[in-house]
Amino acid sequence: MKALKQKTVCPETDVSIRAVFQNRERAFLSHYGTPSQQATRRRPEKTICNIRTPFQLDRDRIVYSNSFRRLKYKTQVFLSPLGDHYRTRLTHTLEVSEIARNIARAMRLNEDLAEAVALGHDLGHTPFGHAGETALTEVHSRYFSHSYQSLRVVDSLENKGAGLNLTWEVRDGILKHSKGFGNIIPSVPGETAITVEGRIVRVADIMAYLNHDLDDALRGKVITMDEVPDVCIKKLGKTHSIRASTMIENLVANSGPKNGRFVLEMGQDIFGAMIILRKFLYEKVYRSPGVHNEFVKAKNIIAGLYGHFTSYPDHLQQELEKMEMAPWDSGKNAIERSACDVIASMTDRYALEIYSRLFLPNPLV
Repeated sequence: MKALKQKTVCPETDVSIRAVFQNRERAFLSHYGTPSQQATRRRPEKTICNIRTPFQLDRDRIVYSNSFRRLKYKTQVFLSPLGDHYRTRLTHTLEVSEIARNIARAMRLNEDLAEAVALGHDLGHTPFGHAGETALTEVHSRYFSHSYQSLRVVDSLENKGAGLNLTWEVRDGILKHSKGFGNIIPSVPGETAITVEGRIVRVADIMAYLNHDLDDALRGKVITMDEVPDVCIKKLGKTHSIRASTMIENLVANSGPKNGRFVLEMGQDIFGAMIILRKFLYEKVYRSPGVHNEFVKAKNIIAGLYGHFTSYPDHLQQELEKMEMAPWDSGKNAIERSACDVIASMTDRYALEIYSRLFLPNPLV
């Protein structure tokens, strides 16, 4: 008996479901939104999905990737927290995605593009948060950044080196989502994403971590509510929910077309309070003795692993195979680059486990 062929067309129009979605996009998107029908990929694909648009397909490829699953055991701010309610790199990513979608929807932009960029923006983040990133800039290359590494993950590391073949629009948003302690809303040419949706993710990323890092710092008693600057409480709100809503609504209300392009802006009071809150978190949380001392330990672990893998290529190859990444070759700096890729891809707990196995003595039984 022949298997029935599954329909992938809309019964009302007899066209593909993807085409129906793309027609809805054209009807809903503003002039500044990014239609998925115009999306292009790094490489042509043999088949075209009849259900999902290109940006929806990118989102799914990211969510089903090994790198995305590993985010659940990567540090956001606090290393190896015992409490169940502290954020991880995965929950941070999901919060950025929700904020970006809400903003894009309110501005009549492409939600699927914003979501795909948000879900992929931290795929290349190191174990132990920014401590791991700093360590790799010191031992591997001063040009290392988690933004570039995230792009490298989707282009060259996933699928045993084949990558995910994402669209140019999503790749561009991933690469330009962060600039460290740079401007919250960047204006330097080349620093901003080519799409409004990509620029939204950068702002959503900052909104997310300002809120949840403050929340986690209070939960972990690194700071008290009395220490939070009064202007931040007054302008942004006392709770995570109120602060997030205030930031999102203010961005939506103040952004719009200007001189032929869509400009993201915020009111002076709210934007000023966000800058003060970010400065406060850097000084009182990220650089606090409790957090900083753990980061120093984490940097030593990263440095030790890097030295080991660059000295023992066979062990490096074993780890590449475990992570289903492309094997290293004997080209110039290949082993250093592959060692960096392996370490950046590790979860906190795996980095701790392998470091312990390599460098700590086993007790006699």
